[in-house]
Amino acid sequence: MTMTTPLISVRNLCVDYLTDAGDARALSKVSFDISAGEILGLAGESGCGKSTLAFSLMRLHKPPAFITEGEILFNGENILNYTSERMQKFRWREISMVFQSAMNALNPVLTMEEQFCDVIMCHTNMTRSQARKRAQDLLEIVDIHPSRLNDYPHQFSGGMRQRLVIAIALALNPKMIIMDEPTTALDVVVQREILQKIYALKQEFGFAILFITHDLSLMVEFSHRIGIMYSGELVEVAPSNKILNAPYHPYTQGLGQSFPSLTGPKKKLTGIAGNPLNLLDIPCGCRFQARCQQVHDICFKKNPKLRQIEPNHLSSCHLYGDPIVQIKC
Repeated sequence: MTMTTPLISVRNLCVDYLTDAGDARALSKVSFDISAGEILGLAGESGCGKSTLAFSLMRLHKPPAFITEGEILFNGENILNYTSERMQKFRWREISMVFQSAMNALNPVLTMEEQFCDVIMCHTNMTRSQARKRAQDLLEIVDIHPSRLNDYPHQFSGGMRQRLVIAIALALNPKMIIMDEPTTALDVVVQREILQKIYALKQEFGFAILFITHDLSLMVEFSHRIGIMYSGELVEVAPSNKILNAPYHPYTQGLGQSFPSLTGPKKKLTGIAGNPLNLLDIPCGCRFQARCQQVHDICFKKNPKLRQIEPNHLSSCHLYGDPIVQIKC
């Protein structure tokens, strides 16, 4: 995909969780751009900071989480400087979000009509009848009959609930949609149907997508570019086919070896040894050092920076750029 002027630019974003045990930095100096109409995937293990980043882009964090550094520029304006009133107008109209677990995102005691109308009437001057008509149109967009507006969330299947959440996210025609694990807990057939519907809607309405999941194989099929997160840091960003076939960072390589290929010869899955990093005990140097099979002395002394290794391919690893003195025994 040809890159244009970014719709959103995140620069050196840091998010800290203030706890009794100490301050845990869940995001550390994260920077990336998303262009209009682009799909950027964000992958990594559970707890790496994907959802924390998603909430940051809409300023949905509540204490003990705080954005402590950085900028989030949307069409050139830093939304971290917005007042609460300005943010309320910004959310759903400029950026909307499909949250994890559709059943938990929907209110179980309200009909779908109430939930659609709440969103639409809160952010527009539409009357109740106009909001209802808009809700009916949205249901048709995601292939659900408008008569189902009077039903409650539990009366829909898992795939239909996911489409309902997507329809709500589309209510105000946003320029960007954040999709946080939109296919979690769905079977593979329904996953494919949901992704096909999302892609068709993107083609029709032209919005950008930040697509978050831990499933790298699913993301490669869907995204233009993919960012890999580890322990609150962005460690690699590249076109989707490069992430799958020619990754640079050892962590990305480990992710690629942890799921089976649907074609070709059978290979033993190796995975990644060790456990995710304790954010209350960040070591000096590279955060991946304890789990890396290619670790060097410099990895214990200096934290690598995300930098361009080749055109459109960024990685943060001492194997590419910094001098290597001696391999750890």
